[in-house]
Amino acid sequence: MNLPVIPQASGPVFTEDNRINLYYLNELYGDIARCVSRQLKENHNLDIPITSGVWGGTYLITDIDGKSLRRIWRLYCIVNLPQNSPLERRENMEHLVGYYYTAFINAFRPYGLELDLKMWGGRLPFSNRKKPSITLHMVDAVERVNWLRAFFIWNLVSWEESVVHDAIRNIKELKEKFDLKRQPMAKRDPKEIKFLLQDVIITYRTVENACSSEFIEHAQPLIDEMVDHFLKGLFDPALIRELFFKVRKNELVRGFEGALHGPYSEAGLNIRRVEDWPVEKINWVPEELKKKLIPPIQNLFASFKTHLGRKGAVS
Repeated sequence: MNLPVIPQASGPVFTEDNRINLYYLNELYGDIARCVSRQLKENHNLDIPITSGVWGGTYLITDIDGKSLRRIWRLYCIVNLPQNSPLERRENMEHLVGYYYTAFINAFRPYGLELDLKMWGGRLPFSNRKKPSITLHMVDAVERVNWLRAFFIWNLVSWEESVVHDAIRNIKELKEKFDLKRQPMAKRDPKEIKFLLQDVIITYRTVENACSSEFIEHAQPLIDEMVDHFLKGLFDPALIRELFFKVRKNELVRGFEGALHGPYSEAGLNIRRVEDWPVEKINWVPEELKKKLIPPIQNLFASFKTHLGRKGAVS
């Protein structure tokens, strides 16, 4: 059996001030996918193409080089796997997860992280019922980050397309948390509410180019207000709860849902029931939304690369 290759990015993922460069992190996730695919081929003769990248959109709150403006405590990675492949056999899926486990440890060890497996095989909420997305959860013993969590999605597409599709699932989670008929989540731990507000910003940035001008005019001031508080440091429990209620009162999540509903509805797909879609529609994005939502992500990362290139910091 061949020894694992240590995945690498073309530059440092972590900076000296404990920030993360999202361009290099995205590169690292892509290289981890290539290394795992290569190991499956060399050690088990399994031809499994994999795409992967940053999940969550935290790359949207950075400087021009892709360096995060605030410290990131939770790392998320989206991994896209082919359907109807040898991974349908549990033993082959266990090989893949084992290689991912080792690759994550090796890739992040140079940055001082001591990752270890906490759990794998959990079902991602609101993913496809027949072929649910599964999670791999690792924790950092030295607590430079809280955790690293990977989502394994069952359809091989580009990571940008997968991120756009997963916004539907994320909207369902947000909609549940901000439901006016539910017990107010604002009574929960302010730290958890803070991460929920971050997800609101992430989702808005992901679907923004599909939103109506009227909704953008309505939502942008509140999004800007939240971003400003995050950049200054959002720690006041009363302010966190105040922002929670503002998001709920302004029905931002309903607006996100409205931005995606029409294009998917035209294809006969109800985004309110994404978990019941045919398995072949996992990770599927209508052309109308691809044209609106994928180029901004690609252009942003191209911009990061350009700025890093001018400094001689990217190959």
